[in-house]
Amino acid sequence: MPSNPDVEHSDEFSRARTWLKPNQVERLRDVCLSDAVAPYLQDRNETIVALLYDAGLRAGELCALEVNHLNLENGTVYLPSAIQKGSPPPATLELKPETVRLLHRYLRDRWKDTPALFPTRSSDRITTRSLQRLIEKLAVEANVRPLLADGGIGEPTDATPHTLRHSVAYRIIQIDGGRLEDVQLRLRHANRQTTDQIYSHLIPR
Repeated sequence: MPSNPDVEHSDEFSRARTWLKPNQVERLRDVCLSDAVAPYLQDRNETIVALLYDAGLRAGELCALEVNHLNLENGTVYLPSAIQKGSPPPATLELKPETVRLLHRYLRDRWKDTPALFPTRSSDRITTRSLQRLIEKLAVEANVRPLLADGGIGEPTDATPHTLRHSVAYRIIQIDGGRLEDVQLRLRHANRQTTDQIYSHLIPR
């Protein structure tokens, strides 16, 4: 579960500050399979990046996932409602075939059999703090510098799990030519006003 839900909730409803282009996300995934990552963690880490970038999960949602939340035959992941006040309602998300294949491989070969989908070396479940450190480390190894809301370029240490969630909105709007309504549906905002507040500056002018 989130180690600091108040911080995550605050970040959720602020203007998107950092995001990555698709080729930068691919560089994160490439690093997952390099010598920079212990072999037994390579599939886990690549699957984490792919799942964050496909489903647009919040950090706490990813950390709370159980193996039984997956239905790989149908290509879906179930997100139960969190305990925190104001948490989004339960949802079932359709995943891309590539993400489903990664999940199949990861579950087949993972080194630790736990109910939680993503364990760590020392714990049966990854925490939001550990997830933050992981994404930052991958960004540093890949020398990935996020785009900033003011038009500048950030540092690799600016990358967070939420950067990947914002990157989903960037992909939908800038790459796929989608609308804010499409972002709202994928990121599961309760109302359009929230989506506009966070992502309207991503719309090409």
